[in-house]
Amino acid sequence: MHEDLLDEGETVSLNRVARLMAVERIQGWPRPKRRGFGRVASGRPAGVKNLLERDFTAQEPERKWVTDITEIATLEGKLFLCVVLDLYSKLVIGWSMHHRQDRQMVIRAVEMAIWQRQGDWSVILHSDRGSQFTSADYQRFLNRNTLVCSMSAVGHCGDNAACEGFFGQLKRECVAHQSYRTRDEARADLFDYIERFHNPRMRRRVARQDLKFSALFKPSVEMGSNPDAALPEKVRKDAKFFLPHHPTLDDIILAGTLEEQAETMPIGVIGPVFSTLLK
Repeated sequence: MHEDLLDEGETVSLNRVARLMAVERIQGWPRPKRRGFGRVASGRPAGVKNLLERDFTAQEPERKWVTDITEIATLEGKLFLCVVLDLYSKLVIGWSMHHRQDRQMVIRAVEMAIWQRQGDWSVILHSDRGSQFTSADYQRFLNRNTLVCSMSAVGHCGDNAACEGFFGQLKRECVAHQSYRTRDEARADLFDYIERFHNPRMRRRVARQDLKFSALFKPSVEMGSNPDAALPEKVRKDAKFFLPHHPTLDDIILAGTLEEQAETMPIGVIGPVFSTLLK
């Protein structure tokens, strides 16, 4: 709710949104409690390990992907959804739906993600040990497309928590309060949620992060067009002594003078990012 208000141009804090929602008795959809039943997982293919080790952060796109399958109930029967998420942007970059959860459905979802790739470097693709992911056809498909297979440990759903979290959010916000008569009706609703709600929301979130990051490196009014003018004289001399070219802030850090001159530097030079380096 807070993010949507910010995207619409409203200036409001998170606490105020929470307070107003509490006054009006508005709350998010609660997660339904269900009792699961264990099943025997397939063994990992030879040479496949858990490369993520529950590290679901990525500094760049197309470095770490996760995939999984969930089922959607309809009056016509079950519909299975397979998705591929990029851990950098949390975008659903690949998806497929079918009334059977076979290896071809998984391959189609991964193939959709591959179509949207911008580079040809290796990408880690993490999944659980379902028979669709351990199949020989799936493993050959990954090898042909420079995808490095990573798999969870047995009985550890937390190893693929990023994908499980997306499915939980999907069912809370979209599926749990619907009664689908046919599989086609469910397909249309899932498509609408992924492509018209979730992915646009994730793109806006990434755009906000990029704006915050670029603002940290924007020159301040005090620095103007010449960053050297705002630096103390000793810092300029030391940096140029070590590095004859035009010194950047990274060069100054290497010169070893930033810490001792930090208190005399203007705030616009150091900024919140570089202040963390001095802790």
